[in-house]
Amino acid sequence: MEMMPYHPHEEPGQRLSYNWAPLPRVAPSAPDKWQAKLPVLEGPRLTLRELRIDDAAALFAELTTEEVARFISPPPSSVTGFENFIRWAHRERAAGRYACFALVPEGETRAVGMFQIRWLDADKGIAEWGFAIGSSYWGTGMFLIGARRVLDFAFEHMGVQRLEARACVANARGSGALRKVGAVREKVLPGSFERHGERLDQALWTIGRDDWRLVNAIRGGRRH
Repeated sequence: MEMMPYHPHEEPGQRLSYNWAPLPRVAPSAPDKWQAKLPVLEGPRLTLRELRIDDAAALFAELTTEEVARFISPPPSSVTGFENFIRWAHRERAAGRYACFALVPEGETRAVGMFQIRWLDADKGIAEWGFAIGSSYWGTGMFLIGARRVLDFAFEHMGVQRLEARACVANARGSGALRKVGAVREKVLPGSFERHGERLDQALWTIGRDDWRLVNAIRGGRRH
């Protein structure tokens, strides 16, 4: 999945720097004041919590492998780069523009992935989300459990009305993951993703608040 909204760049012989993509203005305040601190979201076999600086080394190890990085915008290229990203994420959360949860497996303390949400148009309730999980945790069901918690949070606590995701058409695993949570492929965005000089088509996947509530109702309120 495309990891928005940051794009790290490192020049040989120069200090690591970041060209952060511009974000929209502050979103409407949510009832539980998530801007002050993200809540801890519990689920079977995992916990979702706010990123911590000491997550940087684990995230660097998990999210910079070829399997994971193949279909995401380049992640930070060092532990220090992830530390800078985490500090940035805290500032953007405090401004009400962005939320990023670390995925921590049950019985562990290290983060092995993350889920991100950012506002695109706060007035219209439109936000974007993305996710990345270490490849050794693929196929464990952790994505589906975590994604459901994140979608609940976005729709019920951030006030999102429409949630968008962009996945490379060639990324069958990412597309299948989005389909499993009830997202619908709305259209293809030709050449919208660039990786190592190659331009790839992305699909725009969407899910609305009412659709998500219907999915939950069909599931009978199950929490896993």
